[in-house]
Amino acid sequence: MLKVDFHVHTTYSDGILSPSDIVKRAHRKNVKYLAITDHDTIDGLNEAISESYKYDISLIPGIELSTQNHDENVHILGFFKDNSFHDEELTQELMKIKNHRIIRAKSIIEKLKNEFNIEISFEKIFEHAKNTIARSHIANEIINCGYPFTINEIFEKFIGTNCKAYVPTLLLSTIDGLNLLKKHNAIVLLAHPKLIFNSDIDEFLNMNFDGIEAIYYQNTFEENKKFIKFANDNNLLISAGSDFHGNLEEDTFHGDIGSMNLPHEYLSKLLSAINISSTN
Repeated sequence: MLKVDFHVHTTYSDGILSPSDIVKRAHRKNVKYLAITDHDTIDGLNEAISESYKYDISLIPGIELSTQNHDENVHILGFFKDNSFHDEELTQELMKIKNHRIIRAKSIIEKLKNEFNIEISFEKIFEHAKNTIARSHIANEIINCGYPFTINEIFEKFIGTNCKAYVPTLLLSTIDGLNLLKKHNAIVLLAHPKLIFNSDIDEFLNMNFDGIEAIYYQNTFEENKKFIKFANDNNLLISAGSDFHGNLEEDTFHGDIGSMNLPHEYLSKLLSAINISSTN
């Protein structure tokens, strides 16, 4: 079975490895097909694509776009069929999200101080965030300042959804996000459906999704079976992703690159939809 990974993050969002180092790690892990899917940005794709030419890896340009449905953050994965991710309209839409993340970070920092007496520097966070400021950058700065918490504890106690220092990012509606990616020649899959709580998964069938991330690191075996059946019953594509961020020693929510398996019958259909020829 070919090793693949269709959900990986770099330093351009909230990962700790550069796009080049991601590709090198994928090569060491014998991954043949790799998608870079940074949060709300495509800025790391050119570096990853250039690095992939050195290895026997098919690099799929992608993105994980944050959207909103029923007052809930719904992530969608876009896999571009060509170089349409360079289009100016898409770049401008993503720039709006990036700029709002700066405002959001400053608001979270203020709430951390007022609610929990945790004081950190926006300037230091901005210095370490290569491209897009994510909550993980804030969590890392809390630790760097000597506060005795782990990454997971910081999210659970302070900056996770429904916590006192949480601030939502700028979100498109799920249907608007899906249409934006499709307009720029991407196939669009619903990311980690197990993490969606306010919407019935059947609701997304009416939005013209191409598929779902049925095989996911946090899924149980039974959940993988359930989502695979849902995809098959509704003629949807199936992807598999580790959601790799890089900090494997502390991060219990995400897996290593290539840790998930995607049976060839699903892989071949997915690659065909992205206009990539599969090999056995």
